[in-house]
Amino acid sequence: MTRRMAGWVAVLGVALVIAGAERAGAQARVDISLLGADPVGELGHYVDAGGGIQFGGAIPMDGRRGHLRLRTDFGFILYGYESRRVCLSAPVGCRIELDLNTTNGIFFGGVGPEVVLATGSVEPYLNASMGFSYFATTSSLQGTWDSEDFANTTNFDDFMWSWRAGGGMRVRVSGGRRPVFVDLGVEHHQNGLADFLTEGDIEDHPDGSITLYPNRAEANMTAFRVGVSIGFR
Repeated sequence: MTRRMAGWVAVLGVALVIAGAERAGAQARVDISLLGADPVGELGHYVDAGGGIQFGGAIPMDGRRGHLRLRTDFGFILYGYESRRVCLSAPVGCRIELDLNTTNGIFFGGVGPEVVLATGSVEPYLNASMGFSYFATTSSLQGTWDSEDFANTTNFDDFMWSWRAGGGMRVRVSGGRRPVFVDLGVEHHQNGLADFLTEGDIEDHPDGSITLYPNRAEANMTAFRVGVSIGFR
């Protein structure tokens, strides 16, 4: 699975939520949030912190009351990044310089129930989901003044089934047919045992070859979320 594939999966998940809401005639929701990740347990020995983004949505499963909802979400957490300047290969050499960027990240997604304890201008909620986590270290090349990569390689990856559980609170800041909420929440990501790379785990050799030094540990974390939630019919 690549970042592009994960993006299409996220789009598909939100589209399914929208289609389900239109069929049911119920108040549905689309979410976008920024994440701050705090590794717990063994992962904390390898990673200090991370940040990312999460997309999702939900539809009511109990008619228009909206206390029980089916929720799906997908996201990406960046927990490591390295960048260095390199020269294009001979005969051009250092007349053309490139940026070699390496990212360590986690793509995740899942589906599960959300229980809204109270509806209205303030909505406290609890949620849980079953899904996947995909750890990937990717290196890419781009020109020093370019914004797009022109070559990239996945150096190391690992896929696992995972679950998440958490809760939060949505506070309505505007009403109408498209109510807008500020969403504050926290989730535990139970990824289990994973193989992954961190910053400095790729060694470059003079002949162009590389050596990888993967880590193996319980890769669980707590994610703090702040975002916007938009309701619609």
